[in-house]
Formats: sequence, C-alpha cells, structure tokens
Amino acid sequence: MNHGITAAARAIRSSALAIGDFIERYIFPGGQLLHLSHVLREMADAGLEALDVENLRPHYARTLWAWSDALESRLAHAAEVAGEKVVRAYRLYSAGSAMSFERGWISAATRCWLGARVATSTTDRCAARSRCSVPARLHVQVG
Repeated sequence: MNHGITAAARAIRSSALAIGDFIERYIFPGGQLLHLSHVLREMADAGLEALDVENLRPHYARTLWAWSDALESRLAHAAEVAGEKVVRAYRLYSAGSAMSFERGWISAATRCWLGARVATSTTDRCAARSRCSVPARLHVQVG
C-alpha cells in the first residue's frame, strides 16, 4: 500500500512555483509532488503490479478544511506549543492546501501493489520485511 499527495498536472505551472517554495521552506523540506503517472511508472519499473488506485482528492479537501478549522479554534494553544511563526505557516498551508484540493490543483491517491515475486517461505518473507520500510504490523501474509 502506498499513499501520497500528488501533483494534479504533469507539468508544473509557474504560478505553482511560489507555493512550492513556501512548502519547501516551511512545511516539507525536501518534499516533491509528482504526478500519479510518474509514481505508477516508477513502481511498475520496480516490478510491482498495481492492483488498485483510488483518488482521494475530494476527501482530502474536506479533511484539510476540518484540520484548518480545528487549528483556528485553538490558535492560542497552538502558538503556545509551536510558536507564532509555525502557527502562521500552518494556517496558510492548511487553508491553501484545502483550496488546492478543492480546485484540483493537487490530488491524493492510495495505491495497492502486488510484488512481482511472492515470497514462498518464512525465510523469504522475513528477508523481504527486513528491507521494507512499512511497519511489520501492516504487512499482509501472502500464501
């Protein structure tokens, strides 16, 4: 299972660059929004088969508005915990992201994958899991 926020357009418009600069500097340093087609191609090239892809964009818009409302309702406490500068950045980020999801500028999807080679023994499964970044409690037994 792979879940992530993706770019809605394959080519990034110049108007999105300033937003990207803000997010890179204050929210997700080193983050990058890729188009879903890029993610699917990379995973397929790694030998994985896409079993299901679900677009969650409409749900993310509602979720981010709820997060934004929750932050707005506790601004004083948030500023106490994180500081005014961080709170200002996240107020802008949460409301801006909610609007971006609503307008289709960014998207989110969950992808379910099946490995090209299914582990056939307990040893194979353990070896595969030791290289996997997914927590063991989320692994599904196959075979």
